[in-house]
Amino acid sequence: MAGIYVHIPFCKRKCRYCDFISFADTSGEDLYFVALISEMRRYAPLMREREFDTVFIGGGTPTVLQQGRLAALMDELRRDFNISPEAEITVEANPESASEEKLRELFASGVNRLSMGLQSASDAELSAIGRIHTREDFLRALEAARKAGFTNVNADVMHGLPGQTGESYLETLRLVTELGLPHISSYALILEEGTPLHADVEAGRVTLPDPDETADMEDAGFAFLAQKGYERYEISNFSKPGFACRHNLNYWDNGEYLGLGLNSHSALRIRGDWTRFNNTDRLAEYVRELGEGKLPVRDTRRIERDEEMFESVMLGLRKTDGVERAAFHRRFGVDPVEQYAPAAAELEADGMLVVTEERMYLTKRGLDFQNEALIKFMEQ
Repeated sequence: MAGIYVHIPFCKRKCRYCDFISFADTSGEDLYFVALISEMRRYAPLMREREFDTVFIGGGTPTVLQQGRLAALMDELRRDFNISPEAEITVEANPESASEEKLRELFASGVNRLSMGLQSASDAELSAIGRIHTREDFLRALEAARKAGFTNVNADVMHGLPGQTGESYLETLRLVTELGLPHISSYALILEEGTPLHADVEAGRVTLPDPDETADMEDAGFAFLAQKGYERYEISNFSKPGFACRHNLNYWDNGEYLGLGLNSHSALRIRGDWTRFNNTDRLAEYVRELGEGKLPVRDTRRIERDEEMFESVMLGLRKTDGVERAAFHRRFGVDPVEQYAPAAAELEADGMLVVTEERMYLTKRGLDFQNEALIKFMEQ
């Protein structure tokens, strides 16, 4: 299994918590698109032997692009790469830019999954984090998506927001579950240095729920989702049966993926070596170097076997079903429980890890304190 990620670094306006590489200015869209097509065509002959099972177009806000651009992007992807006929193809969308016309265009071009940024059903909370849509905008966009033909729709929601309470978080979850969405991603707000929200919190202009309040929100919210039939299959992701995000599962299985676009990252087996590399995060460099016929790659690194094994454990333990022992053995020739015997034994005794004949996986407590658990594996 292999995936393709395409980064679209444009938004109508950056959210106050966002530290992604994105720009609230679409004036560079035309030049960026030319560069992106050039990058795809340069990779095409190198990727001829690979079949891609997933495509994820993220951002930024891909739906902010002008009409017809995402359909043209899909056409180019299919020309340049061997994309499986059964591929999961996801596009991220925000309610304010997800018009019915654009959504119909996406569905007709073969996109079969939408990831919609809701974050909160409270307009006051949305305003506090700099979102430019409302609850009603989300409802309108979802109705348009369903009219266009989409049945596989994810909603991103957040907890730990300014002014948020446990009840208002549950109200957001009630909304998305009552709407029958098959997939929900629920993340805790991470306050990133250098963002406007971070500056406001540091200056005392904005107050966030304290860590205990946020943890209580999470516990109550995740229990509510379980009651509604959503399976927690990864730390922050929930789905109805058959709707887990295949693209993200490939990441957590430490699978191959090709990143296209500004600041995108890739992990590929090249001439037998597990290799990671990324593109420049500077828009002018990205456009210029592709215009000169060069790939804008930075930081190419061959991953040694021990590090690749740890990566596979670190990523796999994000999933609630953890690391499959047989798959790990096929990849590395060793059993993960035997390879990390001291760490596994200590975490199992501490109630943070479960080991069965088929798998090793973190308990709820282990998922809550995943970083502490991973340190035990890293120490080996």
